[in-house]
Amino acid sequence: MATDHIRYDVLARDALRGVLRRVLADAAEHGLPGEHHFFITFLSTADGVKLSPRLLAQYPEEMTIILQHQFWDLVVTEDRFEVGLSFGGIPERLVVPFAAIKSFLDPSVQFGLQFEPSETVAEAPAAKVPAVSAPSALPVAAPEPAAEIEDEPAKTSEGAEVVRLDRFRKK
Repeated sequence: MATDHIRYDVLARDALRGVLRRVLADAAEHGLPGEHHFFITFLSTADGVKLSPRLLAQYPEEMTIILQHQFWDLVVTEDRFEVGLSFGGIPERLVVPFAAIKSFLDPSVQFGLQFEPSETVAEAPAAKVPAVSAPSALPVAAPEPAAEIEDEPAKTSEGAEVVRLDRFRKK
């Protein structure tokens, strides 16, 4: 097989992360239009992710946040986004680099992006870029409500809710 010197997989991944960046920048500037809302799953220990010790202890590997009704101060830069959310009534500021994101879902229009785990880790220097598969745009069905899992923390009526997307994946 021929060597891909152009690195189409990296170009495609960066283009899809650009879609995510653009959508979040529009939401930061204009708010969320219509019924749009976002489920964003990211690696909680990836380089550049900033979480409180409390949240990191609760979500040591990955975390899913929902940007819908109760978020504030969404700031989007070239390489990351920052957002204020409330967890159990306690306001928190999260910083999430785009490279740490595993998936993005807008169930209102059944649009999703999924990035392979090997793509979410910090990239090696340009001379030794690891081979990765291209991210994929996924047609998705809106998640159906799932039964409560006993080991999950109790839900509160205020603030953001963190959900585990594993409940919604087909087995």
